[in-house]
Amino acid sequence: MEKLLAVTAIGPDRAGLIRDLSEVVTASGCMIHESRMMALGSEFAMLMLVGGNWHAVGKVRERLGSLHETTELTVTLRDAEVRAHTDSAPYLVDVVTLDHEGIILGLSGFFATRGLDIAELNTRRYNAPHTGAVMFSVQLTVNVPANVHMAGLREEFFAYCDAENLDAVLEPAQR
Repeated sequence: MEKLLAVTAIGPDRAGLIRDLSEVVTASGCMIHESRMMALGSEFAMLMLVGGNWHAVGKVRERLGSLHETTELTVTLRDAEVRAHTDSAPYLVDVVTLDHEGIILGLSGFFATRGLDIAELNTRRYNAPHTGAVMFSVQLTVNVPANVHMAGLREEFFAYCDAENLDAVLEPAQR
C-alpha cells in the first residue's frame, strides 16, 4: 500500500535546489505526485506530495529532515492521505485589480461563505506596462459542487467583483 507524505520547505534560493530535493526523493525510492515550487523574493518555497512504500517514505523522511544542515532549508513533513472524491467540478477564477489591502481576504471570504473549497490560489504583483501602476493578479481554482446553481453563483460573483472594482473571469477548468 502506498504511503503519502506532504513536504514543505523554505530557505535561501540557489541554483540546483530543485534538483537536490528531487534527487533525495528519487534516491529514497519515492515519487513526486504533486508539487509547487517557486522563488519568493530571495527565498525558495516548495510544497510536495511524495508517495512510496512505507520503507521508501521512511528513507525520504530521514533524508529530507536532515537537509537543513547542508541547505539551510526549513523542512516540515506530515503524513497525508488520498483526498476523498467529491461530486464537484473545478472552476478557474482570474482576477486583476489595482493593488490594495484585503483582496485575498475578500475573495476567500466570498467563496467560504458559500461553502466552496479553494483548491489552489496564486497571486502576483506587477507594474502595469504603460502607467506603472501597481497591479495585483489572482488565479484560483474553486471546486463547485454539482448541486450549486452556476448561473446564480456567477451573478453573485460578478456583483461582488463590480462592488470591489475587480476585473474577473470565472470559467470551467479544462480537465
